[in-house]
Amino acid sequence: MKNINTHLSFFKIIILALFCLSINSYSQEKHIEKITFLGAKKTKTQVLKKILTSKENKVLDSIVLKEDIIRLKRLPAISNAYFKTSCSNNKCNIVVTIEENFTIIPEVNFHKTINQKLAYRIGVGEYNFLGRNITLGGFYQYNGFDSYGINFKAPTLFSAKWGVSLSHQNWTSEEPLYFDSESANYTYQNISYEALALYQHDFKHQFQFGINFFKEKYNYLNGSTSSDVPTELSVDKKLLKLIYTFDNLDYHYQYINGLKNEFHAQYVTSENEYQNDFLIFWNDFFYFKRLGKKGNWANRLRFGLSSNDNTPFAPFALDNNVNLRGVGILVDRGTGSIVLNTEYRYTLYEKKWFVLQGNVFTDVGTWRKPGGALSDFIDSDNVRMYSGIGLRFINKKIVNAVFRIDYGHGLTKNASKGFVFGIGQYF
Repeated sequence: MKNINTHLSFFKIIILALFCLSINSYSQEKHIEKITFLGAKKTKTQVLKKILTSKENKVLDSIVLKEDIIRLKRLPAISNAYFKTSCSNNKCNIVVTIEENFTIIPEVNFHKTINQKLAYRIGVGEYNFLGRNITLGGFYQYNGFDSYGINFKAPTLFSAKWGVSLSHQNWTSEEPLYFDSESANYTYQNISYEALALYQHDFKHQFQFGINFFKEKYNYLNGSTSSDVPTELSVDKKLLKLIYTFDNLDYHYQYINGLKNEFHAQYVTSENEYQNDFLIFWNDFFYFKRLGKKGNWANRLRFGLSSNDNTPFAPFALDNNVNLRGVGILVDRGTGSIVLNTEYRYTLYEKKWFVLQGNVFTDVGTWRKPGGALSDFIDSDNVRMYSGIGLRFINKKIVNAVFRIDYGHGLTKNASKGFVFGIGQYF
C-alpha cells in the first residue's frame, strides 16, 4: 500500500510540474501591444492595419509578421517596407516604416497599328485613391478609331479578404482575321461591362470570379472574302471568369525573387451561326531569381487552350506586345499556345530614385491552328523564336513607372524583326 501511495504521489508531482510548465510557457508568449506606422503620409493607417494578419492584443508570430511586410510591399502604394520590434514583459511594440510610391500616374503611349499607322493612348490612374488601396483610372485611345475605358478596383473594400473590381470598356481597332491561308482586315468593336469579386484566402492564394457582358461587332474593310466568313457581324455575349493566383514573390524596388502562378478560365456564350459557345483557359507560371547584387533572372511560361473550332475568330494572338518581341502586330491566331519568355535583367545605373536597367531576352512560342491537332505544337512551321536586347528606364518612387524598349530579331525561318515599346516590365 505504501508503494502505491508513493507512486501516486510521484504521479501527482509529474502532473503538477507539467501544469506549471505549460502555464510558464504560455506566460512567456509575446503579445503585440501596439502597431505603429511611420512614413504613411497619404495611405490611411487603419487600411494598412486591416491588411495585416498580425493584430494588436494577439500573439506575436515573427513568420507572420515577415509575411505581412511582403504583403505591404506588394501594394501599389508602397515601394518598400520594414519593421522593428521592442518588447518588455512579453508585451511588444511594432514600428513599421513604409516608403510610399507616387500613385497618380499619367499614361502616354505610342504604337503602330497593323497598317503601320501611328496610334496613341493617353490616360491617368490613381492607385491609392483616398489613401485606401483603391485603384481608379481611365484611358482614351486613337488608332484611327476612338476607344476608352474606365476601371475601379478595391481589393479590401469589404474586409481584409473581400473586395470588388468593376470596369467598362469601349474598344475599336482594325484587326486581321485568318482563313484558308488568306486574311482580311475588319473593324473590330468590343463594348463590355465587367464585375468581379476579389477574395484573398491567405498570404499566397487569391481568387477573382465574376461575369462580363459584352457586344462584339465586326465590319469588313479589305482583303480576301469567303462565304463562310461574314462581312458584318454583331453579337451579344456573356463571359464567366475565374482567376486563381498563387503569389510567393518578394519585391525590393526593381528586383523580384520567388514564384508566382496565375490560372485564367473563361466560358463565353453567344448565339450566332459563326461562333459557338467556347471555353478558354491559360496558365502563366513565373519564376524570378536574384543573381548577385544587380542581376535578376525573369521567366514566364504560358500554356493555353480553347475550344478547337475551325474559325477565323480564334482567341490566341501572335503579337509583339503579348508574347514574342519582334514578331509583328497580330500576325496569326490559334486555339492553343505555348510560350516561354526568359530574360536577364541587370542594373546598369542607379541613383536615388532613378534606375537604368538593361536586359537580354529570348522568346519562344508555338501555336495550334484553328481546328488543328495537338501535334501542331511540335510542327516546325508553327514554332517561332526571337532574341534581343532592351533597356528599362525606372522611377523607383512611382508605381509601375517603367518605360521599356526592346529590339527582337527572329531566329526561325521567315522571321521578322523590330522594336517594341511599352510601359511596365514585359512580364
